Amino acid sequence: MPGRPSASRRTVLRGAALTPVAGIGLAACSSGAGGGSPAAPTAPVELGAESEIPKGAVKLYRDANVVVSRAGDGSLKAYSTICTHAGCAINKLAGTTLTCPCHGSEFDATNGEVLQAPATEPLRELSVEARNGKIVAGPGA
Repeated sequence: MPGRPSASRRTVLRGAALTPVAGIGLAACSSGAGGGSPAAPTAPVELGAESEIPKGAVKLYRDANVVVSRAGDGSLKAYSTICTHAGCAINKLAGTTLTCPCHGSEFDATNGEVLQAPATEPLRELSVEARNGKIVAGPGA
C-alpha cells in the first residue's frame, strides 16, 4: 500500500515478545481454569457434619466457596469466600484469617471484615443453620 510505512523488523519482534507477558498479567487476575468466575452458593448447600466445627472453630469449605465459624455460644456464621476485590476464590485459612491468592487481601473468617487491602469491602454473609446434624449454608438456609 503506497503512502503507509511498513513496520520495522524491530517493531514486529518487540510486539511478539510482549504478547506472552501481557497474557501472563491477565491470567494472574483471572479467577480460575473454568473461564468463569467462581461463585458463592445460589441455593442452600450441605457442607458437612455439624460436629466438624466445635465452639470457637472455623472451617473453610473450598469446593462450596464458603467459610463457617462457630462462636463460643454455639451460633454459626457463614461467609462467601469470593474475594470482594477481584472475585477470586479464597483458598487459604490460617487460624481465623482468610487470604486471597490473587492479590493478598485478608479477611477475618468470623465476621467477614477486611484485615488487609487491596479489598475494601467485607465478605458477603450467608444464611447458615444446622439441619439434621448437617451444616447448610446459602440463600434460603
